[in-house]
Amino acid sequence: MEIAEIDRCAILMLSLGEDAAAEVFRYLSAREVQQIGAAMANLKQITRGDVDTVLEEFRKEADQFMAVTIGSDDYIRSVLTKALGTDRAAGLIEDILDSSESAAGIDALNWLDASNVAELICDEHPQVIATILVHLERDRASAVMALLPERLRNDVMLRIATFGGVQPTALNELTDVLNNMLSGQSAKRSKMGGVRTAAEILNFMNTADEEAVVNNLRGIDAELAQRIVDEMFIFDNLIDVEDRAIQLILKEIDTSSLTIALKGAPEELRNKFFKNMSNRAAEILRDDIEAQGPVRMSKVEQEQKNILQVARKLAEDGQITLGNQGNDEYV
Repeated sequence: MEIAEIDRCAILMLSLGEDAAAEVFRYLSAREVQQIGAAMANLKQITRGDVDTVLEEFRKEADQFMAVTIGSDDYIRSVLTKALGTDRAAGLIEDILDSSESAAGIDALNWLDASNVAELICDEHPQVIATILVHLERDRASAVMALLPERLRNDVMLRIATFGGVQPTALNELTDVLNNMLSGQSAKRSKMGGVRTAAEILNFMNTADEEAVVNNLRGIDAELAQRIVDEMFIFDNLIDVEDRAIQLILKEIDTSSLTIALKGAPEELRNKFFKNMSNRAAEILRDDIEAQGPVRMSKVEQEQKNILQVARKLAEDGQITLGNQGNDEYV
């Protein structure tokens, strides 16, 4: 039986021992640490053969990687361009090859609790806060935003939506300050701000805060607010994705989560999920939804956002398309 990629990572980490595994985790993003950690916790039965297989695969891949020592930048450019095409590879190549320690201090905030980050930056100028948040993982930035005072939160979101970049020298100075306060862990650079960034952060916020921020933006700049809303992808929008995308999403989510999420969904969207399941599974899910008692709307919204997070991850990996991504041209 083939071992899933995430399980291979988990088995490898468990095989390394505590000290070596901890050293590897230092070089991963917070999201990667969370995913691999969850896989490690969920591993039930591992045979010696599974361990040997994973270690042998790792040894072979390591040998191939270490053999590429000269002209590695050109190698990476060539591989990514062939795989993704010139346009799609350009931004990724820039992130990989042109990134430096200039974002290390900011990205280190991804390892802190959102409450600690909010406490650390809440007294800074809103533009400084916006600059920091656009460099964080979107879910972490959203969690920090939720902890800011409402007036400051609205101001920061407006600045994120209109963010046009920052001079490298200014970013370096900000990073130096953060490196002095933190340990200065280095990691990859996150995407910059703009309407898409604002929408991605809002997608992770709870519904009440999300609506409050959007309504505030409408009062300041209705056109900008609408552009942000257009970039957002909500649970009901899943009705428009392909059946294959729904099937992939179903493989990645728990039935208990889907049962709660569909409790507050339109009948048309429920049927979208039902038709992409086996008849037996759909029948059980219908019965579970009907048998379930009253559920707080906040719980329903949270489960819907959890499923959307899975959908966005699949979209980021290129397995499905969501929202405006479906309008991309193919060459």
